Amino acid sequence: MKQQYEELVKNELDWKLRVLHGPSAPRCTIDGKEVITLCSNNYLNLTNHPKLKEAAIRAIQTHGVGAGSARAIAANMDLHVELERRLAEFKHSEASLTYPTGFAVNAGLIPQLVEEGDLVISDELNHGSIIDGVRLAKAEKTVYKHRDVDDLEKVLDEAERKSYKRILIVTDGVFSMDGDIAPVDQIVRLAQKHGAMTYIDDAHGDGVLGEKGRGIVSHFHLEGEVDVDMGTFSKAFGVFGGHISGSRDLVNFAHNRSRTWLLSSSSPPPVVAACIAAIDVLETEPRHVDSLWKNTSYFKKRMGDLGFDIGKSETPITPIMVGESSVARKLGASLLEEGVFAFPIVYPMVAKDKARIRTIMNAGLTRDDLDSALAAFEKIGREMKII
Repeated sequence: MKQQYEELVKNELDWKLRVLHGPSAPRCTIDGKEVITLCSNNYLNLTNHPKLKEAAIRAIQTHGVGAGSARAIAANMDLHVELERRLAEFKHSEASLTYPTGFAVNAGLIPQLVEEGDLVISDELNHGSIIDGVRLAKAEKTVYKHRDVDDLEKVLDEAERKSYKRILIVTDGVFSMDGDIAPVDQIVRLAQKHGAMTYIDDAHGDGVLGEKGRGIVSHFHLEGEVDVDMGTFSKAFGVFGGHISGSRDLVNFAHNRSRTWLLSSSSPPPVVAACIAAIDVLETEPRHVDSLWKNTSYFKKRMGDLGFDIGKSETPITPIMVGESSVARKLGASLLEEGVFAFPIVYPMVAKDKARIRTIMNAGLTRDDLDSALAAFEKIGREMKII
């Protein structure tokens, strides 16, 4: 292990952990330095919303700090039930089920949906948690080219010539490294044509896309047509945990077969209460989503005008493409010196020649914050001859 770690350090592929002092916020303190944060998943700045904090405090007073067991055994609290009722309403779904994390959803549910004699089809740039979930499945596996519905149709046509019992198509809704969106409407139509199931990981669409942040299913007006609408409370909702929405049959199946749900302790009461409060905020305070997209449009245009390669992002995720890992690391370190926290993403998170600074917009950033960050990017980008 020591040798392998030293090899990572030598090739500048190791992760150097920074220390956050205090809350995750648009302006926060990293390693003792006040910075503008452009790499948090806290899209709507709800981690610090007073309604979420008040709900968490009340839940501690009424329900304690922990649930004491797994939900299937002794800890299916009224708060858990209420959250799932509210989430299903928010998602315009028949039922919802919450998990300890989004990773737990993918690792625990995908292997149960398909088995020997089945086929699972995955986008080639899916998130690592999807990849791990697919690997755990006993079904046959195949991939299709990124966002390429023609290639997906070829895979489905070939699958029809075989006698698979079930076919599952799995894709991210928003791809977290590039910020592009899966053509979910076309994928669903192909799935319906070929009798396949659809599983959409909407971790980066929850709270960001669709009516009042209802996610990618709402964005494409596909309520009731996606078999598994998976998401997370850990990003735009500002809290913690994973979830699925869909049919009552899906939820009944999942909480009886998914071991990451059955064998994990329940989410703590303050976390659950804060998730409920986050849904309340999304339904009653649309300004947060509006501010997120206004900031996103401004930042993307200015970065593009400066000459940076910002890829083909369609969301508040904006990659600053630089190619080499060493360049991304130097750019990230220089930005931090200038008071901008924007983390470099390198191999194996992305391909070796696709290193980047991945920026994520936040609704709580002011125009002055954005202008300061843009000035830092321009200064360092010119010094490093990136632009």
